[in-house]
Amino acid sequence: MIVLIIGTGLFLQLRLGFMPIRKLVYGFRAIWKSRTPGADAEGDITPYAALMTALSGTIGTGNIVGVATAIAVGGPGALFWMWVTAFVGMATKYAEVVVAVKYREVDDKGEHVGGPMFAIKNGLGKRWHWLGTAFALFGGLAGFGIGNMVQANGIASAIQNSFGVQTWITGAVLTVVTGLVVLGGIRRIGAVAQKVVPFMAVIYLICVLFVLVLFAGNIPAAFATIVHDAFTGTAAAGGFLGASIIMALQKGVARGIFSNEAGLGTAGIAQAAGSSASPVFSGVIGMMGTFIDTIIICTLTGLAIMVTGVWTSGETGALLSSAAFEAAIPGYGGYLLTICLAPFAFTTILGWAYYAEKCWEFLLGTVSEKPFRVLWTIMVFFGATLSLDFAWLVADTLNALMAIPNLISLLLLSPVIVKLTQDHFAPGSAEARL
Repeated sequence: MIVLIIGTGLFLQLRLGFMPIRKLVYGFRAIWKSRTPGADAEGDITPYAALMTALSGTIGTGNIVGVATAIAVGGPGALFWMWVTAFVGMATKYAEVVVAVKYREVDDKGEHVGGPMFAIKNGLGKRWHWLGTAFALFGGLAGFGIGNMVQANGIASAIQNSFGVQTWITGAVLTVVTGLVVLGGIRRIGAVAQKVVPFMAVIYLICVLFVLVLFAGNIPAAFATIVHDAFTGTAAAGGFLGASIIMALQKGVARGIFSNEAGLGTAGIAQAAGSSASPVFSGVIGMMGTFIDTIIICTLTGLAIMVTGVWTSGETGALLSSAAFEAAIPGYGGYLLTICLAPFAFTTILGWAYYAEKCWEFLLGTVSEKPFRVLWTIMVFFGATLSLDFAWLVADTLNALMAIPNLISLLLLSPVIVKLTQDHFAPGSAEARL
């Protein structure tokens, strides 16, 4: 899966002439502009709200726990390979959103729907319909694991460990709050996401920057170690057992994909609801989600772990990230991390609720909407109170299976993606000058 995802992303970067990297400044301008869509735009929410919905599904445990796990197992060099994954993945995310908006539909309730299943259906034709059905089935099932129960379990466990609150209490509160948002559909999810996601991201960034300011003198050495160890491996030190180049590459790429979801096709489902007159404009906004998620937030988390020196402690996952915060804010760092982690995981539940709903709608029609939302809300409680080791395994497997139909469709539709991009940025156009 790693070879397939990275290979597809690299192929698309080359076909696009590295446009996703060259147009980074344009991307940030597009995000600002997308807060108020044009008069000719069609959709249910603003592209900005769609981006926040997509980010709500990706900014989560992967940015805190995933980065720590990558460094704890693969060494500091893993962070370098996460950067590589992100820059390659920007092309994949861009392509996913372009075809999602290009081939989206309006359902019988008047809402815009799209994503890999609709791109396959409308872009590749009837003989490929089975591939879209496969994606929708895998995505609809995967959502209950990685997007629902696993996230609820992470919140409940973290709150119990830090504050002693019983998991069933956290589960009950989460269930009520989730229901209040999810039962309102994409408009309510988008409204909540565009308020909560920027706020929680800023709070987390402030906390991490505080850690980096306290250990500012160690930042140059941390960067040097990250780059050096990416190509040489990491020797054993303290509680760290050492890691090879292959281990650094494998863990960095795997955790990078888990964090930003480039290749899974989920961002296209959210952006298809956004008001946009141009698939390329939506695609640029979508690709910026990968940059924000991995290049900015994951990098800051990794640097905090590196500059505080806790990466050699032998801890892993949330405990390693917590140790970094504790090094800067003794006695309170662990609590602060839990406070940051809980809303991250909660918004992931909201974002994935929409993804999974649209997968089931593709399979069963809009009649599945209300029953799905009720079932999704109920499963949050079970996720918070049950042991989910098996759910993690099943969810990871289904995530991988989601990627296969999506990546096949991107490769087959790459000529369309390139043509739309060239037309949008044609010499002399207003977009080409930005």
